[in-house]
Amino acid sequence: MKAQAPHLAFKQSLKNSSYVLYVFSILCHYCNTCPTFVKSVRKDKMDLALYFRTRGLPCFSELRSLFYINKVKRVPSDIYNLLTPVALAHLIMGDGSAKQHGLIICTDSYELVDVIRLMNVLLIRYNIDCTLRLHTKTQPRIYVRQRSMPIVRELVKPYMVKSMLYKIGI
Repeated sequence: MKAQAPHLAFKQSLKNSSYVLYVFSILCHYCNTCPTFVKSVRKDKMDLALYFRTRGLPCFSELRSLFYINKVKRVPSDIYNLLTPVALAHLIMGDGSAKQHGLIICTDSYELVDVIRLMNVLLIRYNIDCTLRLHTKTQPRIYVRQRSMPIVRELVKPYMVKSMLYKIGI
């Protein structure tokens, strides 16, 4: 049996529909269908979400090999070069949350070593001061300190969907 080419899937709560549509506008030429409504269960609550996926295409193989090793989600070793202001904006829009005048980046599905690698890049490349917070024993998250939020805002604001600016305190 021939292995299928990888695809990208994207799902967000309906309240983030403007972000879903923005990402879809970037990827639509790789898709067969428009975003659809799906039911999503989160924290024992039923929610509506918008979902789309691309066609399975060989061009996504390189991306997959960067972010998955043996089917485990990883932060690439080359994240220093990959984490541009645009990429950081998408990380925040997708997995960020305003918290105590700072920012939480939900990195729950990554191993601790990967989260630390990402934190090091934020500090070394962008001078963003952050700390590690454990959501649970096995779910590390990044907390960007309040004093680094002006740096974050300057870097990512031009690339963020307006409805997501609240995540960086705007």
